[in-house]
Order: sequence, then structure tokens, then C-alpha cells
Amino acid sequence: MTEAGAAGSESLDAPVIQHRLSAEGADELLLAGVNDVHLKALARLGDLRVILRNDQLILSGDVEAVERCTPVVQRMIRMAQLRRSFDLADVERFFAEAESEPLAQVPESDDEVVALPGARKVIRPKSKGQKEYLSAIRKNDIVVGIGPAGTGKTYLGVAMAVDALARKQVRRIILTRPAVEAGEALGFLPGDIRDKVDPYLRPLYDALEDMLPTDRMRRAIEEHTIEIAPLAYMRGRTLSDAFLILDEAQNATTAQMKMFLTRLGLNSRTVITGDKTQIDLPRPQESGLLEIERILKSVDGIDFVYLTESDVVRHRLVKEIIRAYAEHDNGVEKDG
Repeated sequence: MTEAGAAGSESLDAPVIQHRLSAEGADELLLAGVNDVHLKALARLGDLRVILRNDQLILSGDVEAVERCTPVVQRMIRMAQLRRSFDLADVERFFAEAESEPLAQVPESDDEVVALPGARKVIRPKSKGQKEYLSAIRKNDIVVGIGPAGTGKTYLGVAMAVDALARKQVRRIILTRPAVEAGEALGFLPGDIRDKVDPYLRPLYDALEDMLPTDRMRRAIEEHTIEIAPLAYMRGRTLSDAFLILDEAQNATTAQMKMFLTRLGLNSRTVITGDKTQIDLPRPQESGLLEIERILKSVDGIDFVYLTESDVVRHRLVKEIIRAYAEHDNGVEKDG
């Protein structure tokens, strides 16, 4: 038997009830977590007592707490039955999502999975927004993913690009970013032009390294099957049979954005990612991301997906930091 309890979960003022949910067929380690970390999180976040005993997960607490916690527990049990791993951050996210809307059912099939040959892990969407984002990429030639840091915009886009390359749907991947100085002076960095530019492209390398064995990634880059370059290097090219990703698009000027979009050749797909709250251009209103949001929404074949703080999958504090900055910025605007 495994038990976890929350302080004050059995108030003298509220009647205590027990609700038993069948966990038959669930992987107990996945469900409870290492050292019961998932059950402890349930108890803490749900303000109740949690017991895992004989293929049953028992919730004890007041009626409101049990009702609030039940859909989260059902999702965890189903994922453990399907042998789908989740972590403490996922449990916290399940609670946050359940507070705003009913939790979506865990899909029975792996249609949403991005399973890459030789990848270190299977990639699945971890939120409703991420699910919509992957679905949009599958259905449209151009997808614009807009949202705060940590929502998986770049990571999932790169995963879909690698998947398309592995399935021979495209012949190459083009990953690009505008090399805009976010408070740093590019000209004063040491080294040649490659040394100066590579730090701006590092996040794209990081995503690839998480999805491909090092030797395979290096070979693909040497053979130009995968190309990582600053946005300025796209000028004058026609990119056919390619999967293009423009990252940090909020820092592309309107002229650069038009140039990039018109590079699209036959049998090519494009993912554009950006965060409207992190524009580093001298004149933020000249952001190409803001412009295409205004003028391309009605174009058939182009889809805009908006991710929010509820889709953040980094450290749990990232979500709180994003919320705090948003509240601060809103306060400054009102004061002004």
C-alpha cells in the first residue's frame, strides 16, 4: 500500500468522503512516480489523502476536493495503463488545465506521436495547445506558432521536420533565425562570422541533438540535408522539397518576413515560430510576425496556432515567471 496525505485535508468543518478509482492494468511506478512523487503531488495540489492499494486509487477528503481531483487522477491512471510516462510537471499541468476546462481524453492510438528513427525518446504533445499545433502542421503548408517561451514551438516544429525527412516527404530541412542583437553587440563577439552567428542558432542545434544521434546529425549537416543558417542567408533562393522553420520570427523585419515566405518552392512546408512579448527590434512595430498576423489570417493553407502559459512544459516556475511579467506589463500600460 502507498499513501500520501496533505496537511489539513480532513477539515472538521467539511464531511470527509472516499472515492475509489480502479487502477487495474496501470503501471504502478508510472502512476505513483519515483518515491511516490506523483501521489504526493496529488495530495498537495488536491488537498486530500491519496492511497494506492490493490489496484485501486482511493481519494479521501471533502466533496469539493475529491471532485476537483478525480478527472486528474483518471487521466493519470489511463496514461499509466497505456504505459505513457509523465512527470511531476505534467501532474501540476493537469491540475491547471482541469481548472480552466474539462481535461481531454488520453488518445487510445499513437496518431499524435512523433516517433523518430534513432531518436532518444518518443515525442508526444503534452497539452491541448501542443496537440492543436502538431495537427495544424500536419494539415497545412504554412503554420505560424505564436506563444511564450517554453511552450515547445521550436522543439515540436523541429520534430515534425525530422519526421518528414525520415518519411522522405521532403529532401532537406532548413532551420533559420534572424541574428538580431538582444542587448548584445554582435560585432564585438570574438571569431569569424560563423563564430559570431552560431550562438544565435544554438537553440536549433540543441533541438536536433535531442532528436538525432550525434553522428547522424553531423553527417546530415555536412551533406546539407539539414541546413542551419541566419535568415539573411535565405535571400535569392528557391527552396523546393524542403521543410523550413523560421524561429524567433518576432525579430524578423517586415521585409525579411516577406523575403522568407516567398522562398517557398514546390513540395515545401513552413513552420514559423515567435513570441510577440520578446521583440528585440529597434522599432517593435516593424516586426514581420505582427504584420503577417494582420494580413495572412484569411489565406487558405496558412494556419495560426496560439499557445499560452498553460502549454509551458519547462520548469514549473517558467509559467509563474511568464504570468508575473504579463501582470507587470499590463500594470505599466494602465499606469501609462
